[in-house]
Amino acid sequence: MPELPEVEALAHHLREHAVGRTVTRIDIASLAVLKTVTPQWTELHGKPVTGAARHGKHLDLVVDDDLHLIVHLARAGWLRWSDALSPVPPKPGRGPLALRVHLGGAGFDLTEAGTKKGLAVWIVRDPAEVPSIARLGPDALSLDRTGLEQLFAGRTSRLKTVLTDQSALAGIGNAYSDEIMHTAKLSPYATAGKLPAEALDRLAEAMESVLTSAVERSVGQDAARLKGEKRSGLRVHGRAGLPCPVCGDTVREISFADKAFQYCATCQTGGKPLADRRLSRLLK
Repeated sequence: MPELPEVEALAHHLREHAVGRTVTRIDIASLAVLKTVTPQWTELHGKPVTGAARHGKHLDLVVDDDLHLIVHLARAGWLRWSDALSPVPPKPGRGPLALRVHLGGAGFDLTEAGTKKGLAVWIVRDPAEVPSIARLGPDALSLDRTGLEQLFAGRTSRLKTVLTDQSALAGIGNAYSDEIMHTAKLSPYATAGKLPAEALDRLAEAMESVLTSAVERSVGQDAARLKGEKRSGLRVHGRAGLPCPVCGDTVREISFADKAFQYCATCQTGGKPLADRRLSRLLK
């Protein structure tokens, strides 16, 4: 799933390539992806793109200063930019294409792989009209050490849960939460509201360094290269069974629902493997 650094990079790409162009046409290949009825997508036709922004993991294409095409790429969605976009209207329901935005001869496709669909698009006059944006907590790059302490105060949830809860903290997903906790040398099962001062110091520093570094690596990259750039910068996420690049211990994995997270026992849990509750239930 694209997270804060990749969405920020996509917003930067649109600011560089889309701003100043006119929306000549929008093709809807999948009506299910469009979550609003009014304003209609045709209201964007003939109007200039005036900006691009990010709200957590939501991408915001600003049209004529008062219309917003908001995109949440979900788990398998992506934006594909083309300097020479095909003018042929797509056939609805065929392939991964969900929506196409024509900007003169250029433009971009919104696509989604797989059968589990989560890609969502809203056309609104105010981003706060999108329910998932209205619920967002503070942006992960906006918090300093004091803000993080205030955010965690009284929370009894696990650190992994709070870091990925968009209503608590916006922008961090499964991958970068793993990277942040590994850099901070903290267990995913640690209680967020009970972290000692020294652990909070490490966590605040890790959040800033991991996310800032990922943004710097991603911004300026061609949209097609962003996924590869993300994978290349990960030290534990998606590396189960491989050696930890810090200590050499084997990176371990915990599975839950349809997701999994990775960690290093030596770096993060004092060498003690975490209990995989899902596996424990299956063995009962």
